[in-house]
Amino acid sequence: MTPKLQVAGALVDGASQATRKTTEYFARTQDQAGYWRVLLTADTTLESDYILLQLWLHPPENGVWNPPTRPLLDKAVQSILQRQLPDGGFNIYPKGPTDLSATVKAYFALKLAGLDYNDLRLARARERILALGGIQAANSYVKVNLSLFDLFPRDQAPSIPPEMVLFRNFIYEMSSWTRAIVIPLAIVHAFNPRRPVPAGFDLKELFIADGKAADGNMGFLPDRASFTWRNVFLRLDIFLKLWEKYGSKSLRQRAIRKAGQWMLEHTQHTDGVAAIYPPMMYVIMALDLLGYPPDSPERLEAQRQFDRLMVNDGERFFFQPCFSVVWDTAIAAFALGEAPEPPHDALRRSADWLLTKEVRRKGDWSVKRPKTEPSGWYFEFANEFYPDIDDTAMVLLALNRSSASRSEDQQASEHRAIRWLFDMQSKDGGWAAFDVDNDWRPLSFVPFADHNAMLDPTCPDITGRVLEALCAHGYNRSHQGVEKGVQYLIRAQEEDGSWYGRWGVDYVYGTFLALRGLAAAGVSDREAYVQRGLEWVRSIQNFDGGWGESCESYRRKSFVAAGSTPSQTAWAVLALLAGGDTTSSSLHDGIEYLIRTQKNDGTWDEELATGTGFPQVFYLCYHLYRNAFPLLALNAFLKIKSGSNGH
Repeated sequence: MTPKLQVAGALVDGASQATRKTTEYFARTQDQAGYWRVLLTADTTLESDYILLQLWLHPPENGVWNPPTRPLLDKAVQSILQRQLPDGGFNIYPKGPTDLSATVKAYFALKLAGLDYNDLRLARARERILALGGIQAANSYVKVNLSLFDLFPRDQAPSIPPEMVLFRNFIYEMSSWTRAIVIPLAIVHAFNPRRPVPAGFDLKELFIADGKAADGNMGFLPDRASFTWRNVFLRLDIFLKLWEKYGSKSLRQRAIRKAGQWMLEHTQHTDGVAAIYPPMMYVIMALDLLGYPPDSPERLEAQRQFDRLMVNDGERFFFQPCFSVVWDTAIAAFALGEAPEPPHDALRRSADWLLTKEVRRKGDWSVKRPKTEPSGWYFEFANEFYPDIDDTAMVLLALNRSSASRSEDQQASEHRAIRWLFDMQSKDGGWAAFDVDNDWRPLSFVPFADHNAMLDPTCPDITGRVLEALCAHGYNRSHQGVEKGVQYLIRAQEEDGSWYGRWGVDYVYGTFLALRGLAAAGVSDREAYVQRGLEWVRSIQNFDGGWGESCESYRRKSFVAAGSTPSQTAWAVLALLAGGDTTSSSLHDGIEYLIRTQKNDGTWDEELATGTGFPQVFYLCYHLYRNAFPLLALNAFLKIKSGSNGH
């Protein structure tokens, strides 16, 4: 036997043992109902905002703040402090640099919760904030939140007018998550609440030059340049501030009523508005201002849904940004289903559960697709208004490798979801996350758009996954929608051969999904763009055989290397296999890395964030990724080596 064959044989044996251990791990951790529920974690801003919400819900009495949630506040403080960086700041992804906005939020929360002004930890955070430009340089949501308590000048924070709900379908030109955030926040903003803070509490020490930026207005004055959308919206912001003082009160009340109606409608059939943390927090505030008492059914339910995001197990205290249960279950099931000998019973249970989560009501997406029959899947336990394209494709892939108890129900569900996916294809041939043609670029220049996700444009990662899902169910390039998707991916390739990844970090993620989508559609691996993609993947491999990429890639708009992670190594391996590379040393080194770094219980360790919420603003640590994607990669490798790559 030649050395190469010996190496390949050893890798197959090692991969087989590794997949067996990970399959056993997933068998142990599957819920009896059929799903996998795994943690989703983020940064300290969630705990900081929790402390802000407690100030809102339990205002000071006679200047003294002693909220009934003090034990939880103390836990939140410790959770924040545990993640303080040596320079005094707080980051938004593990091993990342200090982020100003996250640090301002943490400083506010820590000081409010009782840390002394001279406490070294608070002093170091304060120094870092001032070094980075002061509170004036924080993002708009920090300013808006603080302005609710008169801790930041209201007239120097961006306006968020509820009147936007009166302009036909204007709100549906925003991304779904922005829409869900700004509508309850607009209600809060419109009341101009100016809630009390403890006696003597302020944040004046965080302002530079007496709180004035160079233009005297916190950066919200238009410049004198020729026409730009930024100038248009900055001038509009000036008008809106005048409108708030002198405009029609009846029109504002009408807008508040309509925004409130929209918000309450979107609390139905869901685990909170959009089932994500920021809207759920603002809904509690908005209901309070709209006159709903704490013991009203609406307030109680909003608070219950929000509190469910809390993890408080005696050792840890933090908030999850949302639940990722449908997403995690679909990925786990697909990874298990790729095995040469899949665990059919576990897959049957997961398929049965996933079928119960198909959307059968029209949501926000139907504004642009009113004639499309509802279908698709959402991300969380319940979020009927917001099925998303990525989850739907992932569930379809999982179902393609599973057999539910009732095959006729599975087939009907799959057929509806496939039609829904085709109808949700955008004009450019790609697919976005929640909406169709959600790409009106001027909206990116509104003053409160600095969360960097005002729009939901098409992206290569979702498009690649959708193509893979559609082609797994029998479609190919003879279908116009598939061919348009292929052409979109060809156009979207970066000059260096990679593809951008919107929802995973970053170019490794996008490249893996683009190559899998192209392969599923029947694109030859001899095509130049496929080979360029493979060359790029091999060129960025780390010396230890793995792959890693930093969230910094989003800021630089090009690949930034990081230490190897199981998730990103698996993505790179899957990219190579999709491109027809089944024998290179890069592939073998990647497989060996996954085998070598696996723990005895079948899992892997991963510290870095590999998921993306809002690029440059909010990142996610999916605790399932580090186990499910290596399993998928190893199973795909074994399937190819056994010659059973067809389905």
